[in-house]
Amino acid sequence: MSSALTDLFPHPIVQAPMAGGVSVPQLAAAVSDAGGLGFLAAGYKTADGLYQEIKQLRGLTGRPFGVNLFMPQPENADPAAVEVYAHQLSGEASWYETELGDPDSGRDDGYDAKLAVLLDNPVPVVSFHFGVPSSEVLESLRRAGTFTLVTATTAEEALAVQRAGADAVIAQGVEAGGHQGTHRDIPENDGTGIGLLSLVGQIRETVGIPVVAAGGIMRGSQIAAVLAAGAAAAQLGTAFLATTESGAAPVHKQALTNPLFVRTELTRAFSGRPARGLVNRFLREHGRYAPAAYPEIHHLTSPLRKAAAKAKDAQGMALWAGQGHRMARELPAGRLVEVLAAELADARTALSVFPKGDELR
Repeated sequence: MSSALTDLFPHPIVQAPMAGGVSVPQLAAAVSDAGGLGFLAAGYKTADGLYQEIKQLRGLTGRPFGVNLFMPQPENADPAAVEVYAHQLSGEASWYETELGDPDSGRDDGYDAKLAVLLDNPVPVVSFHFGVPSSEVLESLRRAGTFTLVTATTAEEALAVQRAGADAVIAQGVEAGGHQGTHRDIPENDGTGIGLLSLVGQIRETVGIPVVAAGGIMRGSQIAAVLAAGAAAAQLGTAFLATTESGAAPVHKQALTNPLFVRTELTRAFSGRPARGLVNRFLREHGRYAPAAYPEIHHLTSPLRKAAAKAKDAQGMALWAGQGHRMARELPAGRLVEVLAAELADARTALSVFPKGDELR
């Protein structure tokens, strides 16, 4: 692993950037102060909102942290399909007494303006989701002293990340909660994602840059497993979703371990792009009809999701969660980092004393 990254945080634990108000400065600060790498999510924020959160985070911790950016998306949505889905959701709008959002509210997520903020006010780490930034962007961040990572869901995507000049790649397994960071949204590939351990192995044999493993990791023993598979660090999202400092709605936190929600599923129902969440009423009723249209569907359903959250109705919310959600622990984020680090140390000790194959015979 590149010392440029390992020197930033003592424990190989990265808090995944979770957009939508979850990855607040208090969460990132607590993780970084405990020896992990805390992250802010720039997705769905304005450039000024991002600047203010960075400023707030710097006031909470002197430790390194990261910021995640969403890549702008190509225009490939079928307007007619979006209109049909909007018609289907009209009943939801009536139920929650709100209007549907405007699907044409913008598609680049303020990428250039946010990038300008990060170049004018450099942060230690920047990661990218939904594609690969240009070599020029990555080089400009490097000149600013920023370490760069890009999400990949296949070995081919990881190779594109390396060729562009990123410092490291985030291998996101299909187990991961929230949006899959595929570089191209291809509906024919829905449900064909690769499990994390297989993905880490494939990427390690394809690229020479460090790999950060993400997807379904909830325990220190699982961190040990991905490190043994060749990852340099582990990125955990759902594990930090339930922490005290997380900005997730209380009903979302509670749903992670609520027996009512027995499984997760990849769905386009809320955003038009594959994302893993707890299976609730909204997902069951609308998931099969949602078109491939991101961010149009995200904008369309935004008022519905906000209204459901205000009503504390878990059945209408986007309950993003990874496959390990039932293992979530309601702890302060700093304490969770300590527990994960202790579990990792125990797992490493157990592996070091485990008999070799010839001693088992």
